[in-house]
Amino acid sequence: MTENNDKLLESFFAESRQEVADNGFSRRVMRSLPRRSNRLARLWTAMGFTLAAILFVWMDGVQLTWNILCETFTATVESGMAHADPKSLAIAVVVLLYLMYRKIASLA
Repeated sequence: MTENNDKLLESFFAESRQEVADNGFSRRVMRSLPRRSNRLARLWTAMGFTLAAILFVWMDGVQLTWNILCETFTATVESGMAHADPKSLAIAVVVLLYLMYRKIASLA
């Protein structure tokens, strides 16, 4: 049924087809559209990430992060959580890493 309708529509539109003169309209429209890639925005983003990475290393961010992880692990073991389920700890770490990634990505 739909094939028959499609054929009827195609024949109807084929008979009444008209060419419209463009007169340069398409070219003017394409020139007025914004460019797809905004190089300045990409440059600012790259510079911001570079600056953030340099400041992170310069202000001993790696060492501070490592110290916090060590202190957290030590406190967890000392508080009696040594018998905690490893799967639960792995899931918690993955969730925290995901949330950290989302937060960093939202700042960009």
